[in-house]
Amino acid sequence: MAMVDSSVGGKTGVNHPLGKNMIGSFHQPQCVFIDTTTLDTLPDRELKSGISEIVKYGLIRDAPFFEWQEENMDKLLKRDPEVTRYAIKRSCENKSEVVQADEKEAGMRATLNLGHTFGHAIENGSGYGTFLHGEGVSIGTAMAATMSEKMGWIDAELKQRIYDILESADLPIKLPKESPMTVETFNKLMSLDKKVADGQLRLILLKGELGGCRFTGEFDVDAMQETIEEFVKDINA
Repeated sequence: MAMVDSSVGGKTGVNHPLGKNMIGSFHQPQCVFIDTTTLDTLPDRELKSGISEIVKYGLIRDAPFFEWQEENMDKLLKRDPEVTRYAIKRSCENKSEVVQADEKEAGMRATLNLGHTFGHAIENGSGYGTFLHGEGVSIGTAMAATMSEKMGWIDAELKQRIYDILESADLPIKLPKESPMTVETFNKLMSLDKKVADGQLRLILLKGELGGCRFTGEFDVDAMQETIEEFVKDINA
């Protein structure tokens, strides 16, 4: 997770009962060194959690990288050294380009939070530690893809590819049966998200072809509610 995400960007934060990463600052590193051999000792669950952020880069801005992941996910899970190095390198390049253009998250950088508004609500509402960050983001990404399709912003084929790649990484795409999440919990926690501005919730949604997204407050609220209800309903299905 750190290698492909938090090592680049300079954002430091701690969680608060009101929301994830609500307290913190920006402090850019002078240099980042990544020793991929340390991944040999990383538990499988943590490895998969980090992969969710790798998937994100392909979805929001790098279609060829997403397609490469579709072809190489099995090798990535098996920790193939060459595949692992490329995945980390390309992820860092993507994030670095975005951060250089928008260090303080005034606009473009927010696109790095695909799936995070739903995902952070899941992490918080489930009790911090129940889900790893990448697991929450994976379910959140599935929710964002579902909502985007409901709005007609992406087609069913792309949504299925998103579901398929997350499942191929052995990441969750639905809430577990024991989840305490409710529609009310989602709405309450999402209203406290750091991307809320002037009382308006803003989301990162997918739009158009693979690699396209939008950071916007102009979305179909009914589609969002239908998506939340659909995922909460799965708990009791």
